[in-house]
Amino acid sequence: MGDCELRGFKFPYYGPGFKLLIRLGFGIRGPRKKIIGQQLAGIVESVGKEVTNFKPGDEVFACTAMGLGAYAEYKCMSEKGLVTTKPTNMTFEEASTIPVGGTEALHFMTAANIQNGQTVLINGAGGSIGTVALQIAKSKGAKVTAVDSAGKFDMLRSLGADHLVDYKQEYFVDRNETYDVIFDIVGVTTFSDCLDSLNENGRYLQGNGRISRIDKSTASSNNLKAIDTLADYSIERLIELRELIEKGTIKAVIDTTYPLEQMVEVHKFVEEGGKLGNVVVTMY
Repeated sequence: MGDCELRGFKFPYYGPGFKLLIRLGFGIRGPRKKIIGQQLAGIVESVGKEVTNFKPGDEVFACTAMGLGAYAEYKCMSEKGLVTTKPTNMTFEEASTIPVGGTEALHFMTAANIQNGQTVLINGAGGSIGTVALQIAKSKGAKVTAVDSAGKFDMLRSLGADHLVDYKQEYFVDRNETYDVIFDIVGVTTFSDCLDSLNENGRYLQGNGRISRIDKSTASSNNLKAIDTLADYSIERLIELRELIEKGTIKAVIDTTYPLEQMVEVHKFVEEGGKLGNVVVTMY
């Protein structure tokens, strides 16, 4: 198995989520792995003798997943890992935002089997996963209701959102509206909460949290489908995302960019909430 080394890469930082689960997974008193970060884009600096898929100078984007290590000037990866050629129509900054949020979005939108004309609600549409999910749903001909803060409405409209709901003003399950698909990325609902908001044969997608909030027996008895399976992080998914990007189906949303030296400020900014899509950290 050959390895390749990347230089000058960029990687996004993801916002507050399930902090307790993150601490349990990555370390209670401090990070088990001192260099964190899960995704990047950059240039191949050098390759091992047995590497055949890449050569120095190749532009790539990658996901390190639980291996972490993206908060660094160089990252060594196996050519058989989650690394492939960067989309030709994206900058490094843009490409670095795609592997994790894009994989999660593509996983759930594929599982939803969205058909032309169906109605889709995305709760948390303005984040790293939601912005990609919205674009995929629109590409399939769906009418999309985007739930997020009002400050993100202009951006969500630019991505094609048909209807907008400010979660600070109303709870979407209290609206007199029903949908074919509800994708809850934020993790504030349970499947039972959304029963009255789903059409017959509707689908509820649990996109955040590893503890299921779904009662499968309730889904079956109501002729509904509830999905909480984990996303499949694979090279095939990464290549599919690249193809969707190069076709113009997906574009990146970046709030702002910071240099690595301002990593503390990056974390503070994101943890305040309200970022548009992604925040990117650069190495130059």
